[in-house]
Amino acid sequence: MTTKIGIIGGSGLYEIEGLEGASWTEVETPWGRPSDAILTGRLGGVDMAFLPRHGRGHVHAPSQVPYRANIDALKRLGCTDVVAISACGSFREDYAPGDFVIVSDFIDRTFAREKSFFGTGCVAHVSVAHPVCTRLGDAAEDAARAAGVTVHRGGTYLAMEGPQFSSVAESKMYREVWGADVIGMTNMPEAKLAREAELCYAAVAMVTDYDSWHPDHGTVDISDIIAILGANAAAGRALVAGLPERLGGDRAPCPHGCDRALEHAVMTAPDKRDPALLARLDAVAGRVLTR
Repeated sequence: MTTKIGIIGGSGLYEIEGLEGASWTEVETPWGRPSDAILTGRLGGVDMAFLPRHGRGHVHAPSQVPYRANIDALKRLGCTDVVAISACGSFREDYAPGDFVIVSDFIDRTFAREKSFFGTGCVAHVSVAHPVCTRLGDAAEDAARAAGVTVHRGGTYLAMEGPQFSSVAESKMYREVWGADVIGMTNMPEAKLAREAELCYAAVAMVTDYDSWHPDHGTVDISDIIAILGANAAAGRALVAGLPERLGGDRAPCPHGCDRALEHAVMTAPDKRDPALLARLDAVAGRVLTR
């Protein structure tokens, strides 16, 4: 198998520099249009596809990001590995603005989003006990350190619905009671959908603020966040530039089984499956549904 890296760029990261043969590609999916056209090309001899999560110019609010279309489009283009980069708030003093966190787990508090490709007519249950790929996280961590970024390996990302930031009471609960490390609005259901699509997925959270719990930080100020975003975006681009060297062009099966997540997940009997839904699942689940 040949490696193709998919990058989902969050707030402040809207392009990849240095792509050879770069072109913006429109992708149609059975789940609607993705957030934007997808920038494809080669970087360091490895195929790459870049999707701005909010669209160029930041046109999609977190709840309205077409998550299913985004993941389907990357799978449809042949991506094997997806690195998602997003801005976040920190619940830890030592996870400071400007630092990067290689996320290890999630708490999903979103409620207004479609969270699965499957449903009535084709039911499937995948495990998200370990929702990120360790191998891909290793590559992201190494690339970030090589770029000179302060990196923390491991942390629980609390995904909130938004678009408003947390109240002080919520921020303290997430930090002191639930033990979350960072907070954002976009990595769920993205990580769940990537697992259903049998894509290796790693999440890089770029810290912009201390949310609203910090006694010396005050409430979140969007102007401060934008200032940090600019510096983080440059570091994020450097991280992306280092991924091809670390992942290489030839790809073996994922040692953690991310690319085989649907192997025993589909529960609906073949003769009970809805043909219309199966047609929509051609890219995401075609490997197991056509056997």
